[in-house]
Amino acid sequence: MNVLVTGGGGFLGGAIVRSLIARGDTVRSLSRGDHPALRASGVEQVRGDVADPAAVQRAVEGCSLVFHVAAKAGIWGPYADYYRSNVTGTRNVIAACRACGVRRLVYTSSPSVVFDGRDMEGVDESVPYPRHYDAPYPATKAEAERLVRAANDTVLATVALRPHLIWGPGDTNLIPRIIARARAGRLRRIGRRVNLVDSTYIDDAATAHLSAADRLAPGSPIAGRVYFVSQGEPWPVWDLINRILQAAHLPPVTRTIAPTLALLAGAVCETLAHALRLEDEPPMTRFLARELSSAHWFNIAAARRDLGYQPSVSIEAGMERLEQALRGPT
Repeated sequence: MNVLVTGGGGFLGGAIVRSLIARGDTVRSLSRGDHPALRASGVEQVRGDVADPAAVQRAVEGCSLVFHVAAKAGIWGPYADYYRSNVTGTRNVIAACRACGVRRLVYTSSPSVVFDGRDMEGVDESVPYPRHYDAPYPATKAEAERLVRAANDTVLATVALRPHLIWGPGDTNLIPRIIARARAGRLRRIGRRVNLVDSTYIDDAATAHLSAADRLAPGSPIAGRVYFVSQGEPWPVWDLINRILQAAHLPPVTRTIAPTLALLAGAVCETLAHALRLEDEPPMTRFLARELSSAHWFNIAAARRDLGYQPSVSIEAGMERLEQALRGPT
């Protein structure tokens, strides 16, 4: 197949690209930058922004399957920037798929689109979208997910996956942020309750995407649906963070701040950052305070049943691989 991966130079996009190449597909990537590793792998690169409809059209032409992975991630920044990448970009991808006769679109969403700040324990895909979001990322990802679901019809089949906390060797977001905050002395345990969270090892996240694509077609049982994806192995959030720090040979987080104080600090930090027009992410936000003090793990029975998804890497095995990668060549 000729396959397009938007954001093919990123962490998840790159893993999907490698999996596609391994099974013999011809792969094209749409990214804003140049990625020598993709070029060395024989991937055709289209330079451009998903918010540019002409660039998206060039990238989609001639493809039979599209993985829309590119997005603006993070928990801080102007809403307009998130909207441009996540909503406008997704709208452009859908329009290009229709114009170019693409029949299958696999979209990378996020469980944060249904996070309302409270515990989410074993919930499935029937959980509704919340009325309010504390950050532009989940708000715009939710709007984009709705666009993808609404686009499903007898001509274009769409499916959305919600992998939670993707991590592993090569991670450019979650793990570097945790390590940087720990080294700067800015990590605090929020509360002392044991709140379980799901996570997704990078290889399994990529496998879930390919499994969804292989089962997707107009009128198929998975068309128009969304699926939670994880290892199916929820850990206490601070055990998970401390295990990542252990892999980086850093001490565990021991200092604690009360959840109510963290939430208040987040509100104050956000207010000051907006007032002073600061671009850097504040040390605390309301979204981060709620995320780190609540449980969020999901029922992945639907992905197992409909996608044939089966996690293959345990968290501990993944941590050993991460530790080896962080240690570097020996």
